[in-house]
Amino acid sequence: MTNKKKNDQILEGSRAIALTVKNIKPQVVSAYPITPQTHIVEDLAQFKADGRANYEYVRAESEFAAASIVEGASAQGARVYSATCSQGLLLMAEVLFNIAGMRLPVVITCANRGLSAPITIWNDHQDAMTIRDAGWLMFFAENHQEAVEQHILAYKLAEKTNLPAVVNIDGFILTHSYEPVEIPGTAAIKKFLPNYKPKKNMTLDPDNPRTMGAFASPAYYMEIREQLHDDLLKATATIKKEYSRYLQIFGSNSNKSKAKIDNGLVEYYGPKYPKTLIIAMGSMVGTIKETIDTSRKKAGVLKLRTFRPFPAQELKKIIKDLNPKNIAVLDKSISLGQMGPLASEVKALFQSPIPHLKTSRCHPNIQSFVVGLGGRDITRDKIKKIIKSVEEKQEDINGKFIG
Repeated sequence: MTNKKKNDQILEGSRAIALTVKNIKPQVVSAYPITPQTHIVEDLAQFKADGRANYEYVRAESEFAAASIVEGASAQGARVYSATCSQGLLLMAEVLFNIAGMRLPVVITCANRGLSAPITIWNDHQDAMTIRDAGWLMFFAENHQEAVEQHILAYKLAEKTNLPAVVNIDGFILTHSYEPVEIPGTAAIKKFLPNYKPKKNMTLDPDNPRTMGAFASPAYYMEIREQLHDDLLKATATIKKEYSRYLQIFGSNSNKSKAKIDNGLVEYYGPKYPKTLIIAMGSMVGTIKETIDTSRKKAGVLKLRTFRPFPAQELKKIIKDLNPKNIAVLDKSISLGQMGPLASEVKALFQSPIPHLKTSRCHPNIQSFVVGLGGRDITRDKIKKIIKSVEEKQEDINGKFIG
């Protein structure tokens, strides 16, 4: 939780996001209610009904329809917004791949929730992991203020790169909790995010007909996908640049004051040379920070703010500089039959040794831990248990479940 500032309000996370989206001024909003996303779109509908917003609010009969509505509106050149989670995100999946392939700057919120079966309404990251290969920019927020910040950034980045973006916020933990948060006003946001003007020849126009998402033969399909991949990778530099500009305009919220590194892709919190480095995403990072502050463990946490594009080179450089002996990667998801998805990607970084890493081994001891599935609490005691386990080299090659 951030320390309260002069202009902070005590707001539910969903309300903070809805107010931010309203101030961003999308032209079309469409969504289907699903727990725990519902409060966001209810607030947006109420703003429209009360005359506080001018967007077109389109009620959809399903998440597939909602995604299709914002896809069509974006193809016409409108700034758009939607929100969903869990099974709703899965129902959107076909359209989400199309949105990315057509290079539409759509922004959605995913209020992360576990997947069926069995049915759960509680938080984990299984839903987000199902679309990690869809071609979207993917951000994960630790707290309310970061969620506000990432929505504003998501629009700027999406519209600059013609890549869609999803902001992931932990369901209930962030959507239904109350924290101090500052909501930038419309005028302030406009300094960073001007009115949307689609790039030339990137939208549908009856006076200048064109095809989007056309049939591609083997002679063209691979190059089109390669271009999407390359543009996602290039977006890492754009994210860092726009995040720096964002901070110049809006400043940094108070909980970042102890962060040693914070560049829009990753944030590091902890000692200069930690014995154990924890890598994680989302709201559990707050608990990890508290554990670091209150325990005698020489540990630090490297938070991924951006999961796609995956900041591989950034991670390798930071890990080299921090020089940890152990790395514990915490996933709120599991790639069934393998390990946590984030852990797989971190371990892949070390297929080749990092030059000059000052350890007796070619690389640190890296272990995968699966936590918080289906809303299971992630406590300081569990974080301490993970630190102890990784330092004692109690490895499970396919990931250790910490319940």
